[in-house]
Amino acid sequence: MVAEVHSATHDVAIVGGGHNALVAAAYLARAGKSVVVLERLDHVGGAAVSERPWAGVDARLSRYSYLVSLLPRRVIDDLGLRIDLKRRRYSSYTPDPSDPSRGILVDTGDAVATADSFSRVTGGTTEADRFAAFYDRIAPVARQLFPTVTAPLQRRTAVRDALGDAELWDDLFERPLGAMLRGALDSDIARGIALTDALIGTFASADDESLRQNRCFLYHVIGGGTGDWDVPVGGMGRVSGELERAARDAGAELRTNTEVTSISPDGEVTFEGPDGAAIVQARLVLSGVGLSVLARLMDESAPASDAPEGAQVKVNMLLRRLPRLRDTTVAPEAAFAGTFHINETMTQLDAAYDAAVGGSIPSPLPAEIYCHSLTDPSILDADLRATGAQTLTLFGLQVPHRLVDGKDPDAARSALLAAAQRSLDSVLAEPIADVVLDAPDGTPCIEARTTADLEDSLGMIAGDIFHGPLSWPWADDDAPLETSAQRWGVETPHERVLVCGSGARRGGAVSGLGGHNAAMAALELLG
Repeated sequence: MVAEVHSATHDVAIVGGGHNALVAAAYLARAGKSVVVLERLDHVGGAAVSERPWAGVDARLSRYSYLVSLLPRRVIDDLGLRIDLKRRRYSSYTPDPSDPSRGILVDTGDAVATADSFSRVTGGTTEADRFAAFYDRIAPVARQLFPTVTAPLQRRTAVRDALGDAELWDDLFERPLGAMLRGALDSDIARGIALTDALIGTFASADDESLRQNRCFLYHVIGGGTGDWDVPVGGMGRVSGELERAARDAGAELRTNTEVTSISPDGEVTFEGPDGAAIVQARLVLSGVGLSVLARLMDESAPASDAPEGAQVKVNMLLRRLPRLRDTTVAPEAAFAGTFHINETMTQLDAAYDAAVGGSIPSPLPAEIYCHSLTDPSILDADLRATGAQTLTLFGLQVPHRLVDGKDPDAARSALLAAAQRSLDSVLAEPIADVVLDAPDGTPCIEARTTADLEDSLGMIAGDIFHGPLSWPWADDDAPLETSAQRWGVETPHERVLVCGSGARRGGAVSGLGGHNAAMAALELLG
């Protein structure tokens, strides 16, 4: 337990108002602690928000984060969140880059149709069987690991022994992922479908010795114990809105338009708010900002190993209708309902990595697309729905921040948007520009958000959606676990300062895990 601070104005001050901060605030306030959240923007929610990007168009897009997998049912139930997560029937559709008139449709409701689509591309059903066997083989990892993410950290050896499959452990956690994919799958296209989960916001090749791609892959396949990615009805704003409601209802104080300027190790937080400069003195400080931002606020240097670098571009679109496909055997409503992979064979993904290392925007740009409104039409108003309008979200891979850093933001954004459109057009039967809806002022309803835009708008250094390198969801055998913060994976070098955001050991994505685990550690410390 931390030593008492008799002059404390609050038990806990939380810096940043993202979804993890709201989770922590709700848990702590429900436990009777006095909590204040300090958010720089005029709203809370961070990257988990819904916005209307185009004037006069009532389409509420999940502008940044857009799907949910890692948010545990336990957090939803504990906090009484009134959110509806819809499961997608179609997992993915992947046009064959060498012949976009055919593609692989992974239909979770029809194994025969899935096998037929594999056969059209690969020449037989064997690859469909291998693809299914690959995911069956890794399924026990999800079932074992996901229940542990809301508990104190286990040791590495304990996790390995519990898995009980030494070969699988070595394939996933000791060797670069590329070797496992080559051993499990025969075709370049199937290997690429699997590899994409290792490269969301992560700049790496299949054979990167750092294993950063393995860590990213792990978090993408363990969510909910199944690896399924669900659609939040009402958009991401519904998720953060419910978290905000839960925090306020519990008694947490949420201050927006409040920019923290410094944090001291003894819990003093200085900020600039609507009424000028002020200070809160807290028994504990929880940091929902990136580790590099926290280091700056504490007048310290962040470790070079924790240097953040995002690696993506996001394009939001509103269409008059879904575009036509070159593959006439698949309906656009099926292809775009899941994850639509564009130029994402394993060879293309690694070639894109090499191009970006050399300082060039990959061509073709690997990307994946998803249509939120097919699963959840409520994000569009009735008039738009009546016209057949649909949203489209494109997430470009292998685009490290170094490609835009220091460049003119508008020029860099335009170059990446053009690359994304060229890549998408290469697999469509018509240019995407021909079906983009125009706003009342004549502006096309399409926008690109680069890593530089994330840094500018959300304070994510280098546009890193994970706030730094992802960590394995366990503790090394020799890691210290003496303190509550260490056991929950939320420690900093300072006893009174904990990490509650994506930079926590099991942080990253819209999961609430950083907030939950920091709250559990804080409750142990506060008593």
